[in-house]
Amino acid sequence: MINLEKEILEKACKEIIETILFCLPNAYKGTVYYIGSPPELRAVRVASGVIDEKRQKIEWELEGSSDFDYPGKTWLEYRDEPGRPLEAMAWCVEKQKSWTSEDPRNDIRSERYKREGILEDYHHMEPVLIRKSDLVIDNNKSLELDLPFNYEGKKIWENSEYIVVAVIKINFHNPIKINGPETKIIKKLSRTLGTELLSYQLKNESLKVMKRLAKEKLDTCNALAHTLRNALAKSGLIFSLIKLELSSLREQWEKKLLKDCNQKELKKEAIQELNRALEKMGGSSDRLKKSLAEVQNKFLDMSLPPDMGEKWVKMQIEEKWNKLLNEAGNRNNKQYVEEVKQGIEKLKKSLYIGKDPNLLSNYKKIPDNLKKEWTDLIYKNIDYPDPEFLDRISRLLEDKTLNLPYQEKSRKSLIRLKALLEIMSELEHNINTILNQVLNGLQK
Repeated sequence: MINLEKEILEKACKEIIETILFCLPNAYKGTVYYIGSPPELRAVRVASGVIDEKRQKIEWELEGSSDFDYPGKTWLEYRDEPGRPLEAMAWCVEKQKSWTSEDPRNDIRSERYKREGILEDYHHMEPVLIRKSDLVIDNNKSLELDLPFNYEGKKIWENSEYIVVAVIKINFHNPIKINGPETKIIKKLSRTLGTELLSYQLKNESLKVMKRLAKEKLDTCNALAHTLRNALAKSGLIFSLIKLELSSLREQWEKKLLKDCNQKELKKEAIQELNRALEKMGGSSDRLKKSLAEVQNKFLDMSLPPDMGEKWVKMQIEEKWNKLLNEAGNRNNKQYVEEVKQGIEKLKKSLYIGKDPNLLSNYKKIPDNLKKEWTDLIYKNIDYPDPEFLDRISRLLEDKTLNLPYQEKSRKSLIRLKALLEIMSELEHNINTILNQVLNGLQK
């Protein structure tokens, strides 16, 4: 599925382990398993590291301590089957959901280790997901045809938009909780690993196509151009990944700013008020209320530029509220309508919280010139980020006084995405030049 050289794959996996271990004080060991192509879905341990007691250095181990060491296990060897001990790996791969061991002694997916006299410690396993539509499949082969079956004879992932390309396992010294802060951080970082692996693959595919272009003869030019343009169609994905990284930076900045200034999270407060207002409403469509509640809760996990965010709030939340108020006949209750209006206005105000002049003037941990340039950049509404813009962001991220949780990780991601953007730009230029020569009969 993801076709990468061993060194590149191992490097990406080690970087994500480093990030998690240095971010989570309770974590002491991290492992990433690569999940191969269907139908075999061979699970192989790629990288495994243990952080020292001083939390300054990671020792890497790979051989001889896992039954998923090379050549690993195929799907038929680790899937759920009657009479076989359940494995967390099977759950993560088949269900595409995480597994958290809150109580290792009673963990139903650690029975095999118990029979072997091994007591698992507290751990969390997170699948790394990639959309099927983002994969480059060789020879136009359908991924769906190769999907394996579970022991009940049903194809896994058949109704999912995603495939599993890896599984991250983090071991902890002390107890953790399902959906606890540690597991949420690991889930977010698993998306980063998926993005990075996909970026590497896209870059590899682009470079392969460029090499082929130089060698092919004139009579195969049209076929090459079609293949290359198919790769270029993925350029939109690069822009999406850049915007996702900028969204993460805004989220990190706002949380740090609010925390250091002892301010409440305005967005969360506004959503809670609107949800309470929904609960008090009567005489309207339960379906519409449920839809609005889902949209409002979804907005909590979004970090849009202010202009785009206001449009989103208006279309997805404010208009639904107006429809609800009209249906429910609550327009006559002026106090209730005012509560809803205030909640929506507070939600819009939260979009600008990271560049609020009062908050920024009270925040003294970074210089004023850095604050201004930083907020101007991350809150800039851009459709197509250019290399110069990405260079400015990367340069600011070198300044340690920002002190964001995943600052260095974001900087490295933006540098890689910029390189990929430049490759795509050059690739497009080369395609257009060749096509122009062919169409005008300039090449013999």
